[in-house]
Amino acid sequence: MNIKITAYNAICNLGNDIDTIYKNALCGNIFKFAYIDNYIKNSYVYSGAVSTELPQISEKDYDLKCNRLVLKTIEPLTAIIENAVRTYGENRIAIITATTNSGVEEFEKTGNYRHFELGNPSQFLHKHLNLNGYFASVSTACSSGLKAFSLAKDIINSDIAGCAIVISVDTLAKVPLFGFNSLEVLSDSPSLPFGKNRRGMNIGEGCAVFMVEKDSDYGIEIMGIGESSDVYHSTTPDPEAKEAIKAIKSALNEAQITPNMVDYINAHATGTIANDLMEAKAINSIFGESVPVSSTKPLTGHCLGAAAGIETALCCKLLDDFKGRLYPHMYDGVYDESLAKIRLVKPGENFKKCEICMCNSFGFGGTNAILILGKRDEKQKISC
Repeated sequence: MNIKITAYNAICNLGNDIDTIYKNALCGNIFKFAYIDNYIKNSYVYSGAVSTELPQISEKDYDLKCNRLVLKTIEPLTAIIENAVRTYGENRIAIITATTNSGVEEFEKTGNYRHFELGNPSQFLHKHLNLNGYFASVSTACSSGLKAFSLAKDIINSDIAGCAIVISVDTLAKVPLFGFNSLEVLSDSPSLPFGKNRRGMNIGEGCAVFMVEKDSDYGIEIMGIGESSDVYHSTTPDPEAKEAIKAIKSALNEAQITPNMVDYINAHATGTIANDLMEAKAINSIFGESVPVSSTKPLTGHCLGAAAGIETALCCKLLDDFKGRLYPHMYDGVYDESLAKIRLVKPGENFKKCEICMCNSFGFGGTNAILILGKRDEKQKISC
């Protein structure tokens, strides 16, 4: 049974739709950031904020920026969702949302406890679309977006739903900004993943929405998902990358492919000392320096619960529209030689094909998730 992404869209600092985001990411546009001074007192936060006008929500319990981002992102998919309702029925469409913040920022002002509930966006969209089926939220720190696909796959394979709307959404908020700042991993200048001079991450915000269906004749196949847990530290990944490696191998095995069949890796690559050390080791141990790698976080910022979703949408668009270019790895060009060697995509570099992408996602608490996506023929499958 093939599970495929049959439609998708995203919004972030790079643009209001996936086409615009794709064009900006492909040319390495690192200029969609701004210094914001209204989050941390006496500090300017270098962040990737969404600047477009968003739809209004009249119901006070659901009047959150997260939900307004969801509405904006699903607008181009309205006809597709309506057709899905006709095809599957309102009881057979699941909604699965990944988020880490929900409305925690609004809660500080309103005191409405419904605003900081992690399930708020799922409940809102379920009600907004007049659905009667399964809905849930996933919150596993920064791996949330990929974990949502894992749940969607299980829900569909278990026949609890015929299809799923998978959403990743988060907004800028004081709670995570203060948290990352206290850990000294928040950079006040552009992020430099895998760079010797890296100082930390930049925070962004955004949303990605996907239609996930089984046995479709078209779409991007979810070839494999790998999950694991470090059980190492609450905020620091295991430097030996043992569980991250395990997750990658698990995804490759489920996809029934060998490492050399992967054409591109979208790295988690936050630009922090600990993450990049671990991730470079994990990638090198399986792929060596043979597979092109880049991080799109220097372009979008780290969008927390929305990060993996936006990065997945970027991978989907790359598979759909590949014309010889992959997303360039934007940093100062000074690789940290203390890291294991990996092949970073250079700006302007040309490639022959992109049929299989791997997306990495690692979160606090040692939660690891790997997603392999592809557009391939059946003859490409192998037995592992």
